[in-house]
Amino acid sequence: MSEKWRRHQFLRELVGRVELETQEAVAEHLRRAGFHVTQATVSRDIRELNLVKIVGPDGRHRYALPPAAGLATPESRLARLLAETYVSVARAQNLVLLKVLPGNAHAVAAVLDSLEVPGLLGTVAGDDTCLIVLSDADSAAALEDRLRPAHAPPPPPPRRRS
Repeated sequence: MSEKWRRHQFLRELVGRVELETQEAVAEHLRRAGFHVTQATVSRDIRELNLVKIVGPDGRHRYALPPAAGLATPESRLARLLAETYVSVARAQNLVLLKVLPGNAHAVAAVLDSLEVPGLLGTVAGDDTCLIVLSDADSAAALEDRLRPAHAPPPPPPRRRS
C-alpha cells in the first residue's frame, strides 16, 4: 500500500471527524499521524480528493468530502486530466509512454491504477511522464488508443528494418 494511498485514506477519514479550516491545519494533523508532508503535498491531496469548503453550523468554513452525487468517476477524472494535460502518447510492445504537462503524471497514474484497464500490470510516474506496463502488446495498443485524444495526430507507422 503506497504512502500516498494511506495518506488519502487518512485524510478522507479525518475530514469526516475533525473540522479543518486551513491547509496548515490539514498538514498539522497529517504530520501528527506520522506523514511527512509539505504545503504543496497537502494542496495536491486536497485537489486530488476533490475536497470542498463548506460552511459549518457555526458559520466557519471547513474542508469536507464532496457530496456523493458530485463524485467524479475514475473514467471522467481520466478524461478531464487528459483534456487538461495531454502532450503525447507512444507505445513499444507492451509499454505505453504518456507525456503530460509537468506535475501531472502522478495524478494520471493514480487514476489509471484505479481503473480496470485490461492487461494493466502497473504504472510508474515521474513529473511529466507516465510509464504504463501492460501484459501484452494488444492491451498496450488498446490503451494507447484510449489515451490519445480525438484531436491528436495518429501514431506514425512502424519503421521497417532493412
